[in-house]
Amino acid sequence: MAPARLLRPLLLCALLTLPALVVRLAGVHPAPPIALLLFGTAVVAASFVLAWAAEAAQVDISGGLAIAILAVIAVLPEYAVDLYFAYTAGSDPAYVAYAAANMTGSNRLLLGLGWSLVVLVGLALVKRRTGRSVRALVLDSGYRMELGFLAIASIVALAIPATGQISLPLGLALLGLFAFYLWRMAHTPAGEPHLVGPAARIGALPRRARRVTVVALFAFAAAVILASAEPFAQGLIATGRELGVDEFLLVQWLAPLASESPEFIVAILFAVRGKGDDAIGTLISSKVNQWTLLVGTLPIAYLLGGGGAGGLQLDARQIEEFVLTAAQTLLGVAALLALRFPRWAAWSLLGLFAVQFVLPGQEARYVLCGVYLALALAALVRNRRHIVPTLAAPFRRGISRGDAQPATQGTPSTAEPPSRSAAS
Repeated sequence: MAPARLLRPLLLCALLTLPALVVRLAGVHPAPPIALLLFGTAVVAASFVLAWAAEAAQVDISGGLAIAILAVIAVLPEYAVDLYFAYTAGSDPAYVAYAAANMTGSNRLLLGLGWSLVVLVGLALVKRRTGRSVRALVLDSGYRMELGFLAIASIVALAIPATGQISLPLGLALLGLFAFYLWRMAHTPAGEPHLVGPAARIGALPRRARRVTVVALFAFAAAVILASAEPFAQGLIATGRELGVDEFLLVQWLAPLASESPEFIVAILFAVRGKGDDAIGTLISSKVNQWTLLVGTLPIAYLLGGGGAGGLQLDARQIEEFVLTAAQTLLGVAALLALRFPRWAAWSLLGLFAVQFVLPGQEARYVLCGVYLALALAALVRNRRHIVPTLAAPFRRGISRGDAQPATQGTPSTAEPPSRSAAS
């Protein structure tokens, strides 16, 4: 019975990738909307397989470094699409816009939709279970280090809108920061993984079978993603042109939504199971990856694609998008400085994220930036005593997850060690 339960979701995902693989191997070029549907479905299905394998791998890989590496693996589908755009921009400068769109869209989607929904779901469940209305979700104190890395990366990334380019030196600096992040995580203890769904069933296999299964799933998912990234990206652009839809917007929102859907589902499942701090902590790790590794590799992909060492030059529209993304990130970091995610911040992030679709013009984007910055300034003033400890946290020893963090505003602290579970 157990093997059948294990195979069912994996077979379903494999079947969903099959049409795209057949089309790709046969060299067929379907109409853009059909290509978008086929390869987009394959990317989503492969993302779930990748997430399940990454979660199950925690049984054999221990420590904080495992969590950081597995967080990178979980967002590889998104990286594959964005790096394709950056690589192609080396020979076709028009693709710089798509690389910037995909990067800013994935960042704003993660924070504006992912963070806020997780917090609101978590707080609603606390009220349902306890009968008490709570105003903030409390994070484990060990997450201050990752928040510190995110704050530093956000400060460094301000050079992008300031200079109007994603330069190679900036990319190398962000990659250096990511390497330091991995090194710090390698020295951070982590609790035993608590897996659910397909990941739990894979993790329960005998050691040899488990490792073979995990490696096979990694290889399968990677092959599907690599085969689908280019036609999926091209399908986005061609579909926009064919249907008269702004292809910049399709690349900015549809591609990240497809590649990040498993991660969002995992985080929401954490919140539903009463582990709201683990859910938001997982998304903080993903945001650190995006703001360091993803941004840092774009100028390298551009260089390898023949674009030279000058980096990706941004136009006015792309600079606006980076300013808006940076302002949103600043609000997220400022609101979390006290390791408490208040309800007002979640609603603000979600509301402002939705407003940008109603008011998409240049003036509206800068007005939104002003609102983000005003709220961030208020949060910074309120949490000012936590600014220096947060910025210093990546350089301090002895910070680990699982440290006691007192519950406040009626929010229960997490009793179990942090875990990374998969969608069931």
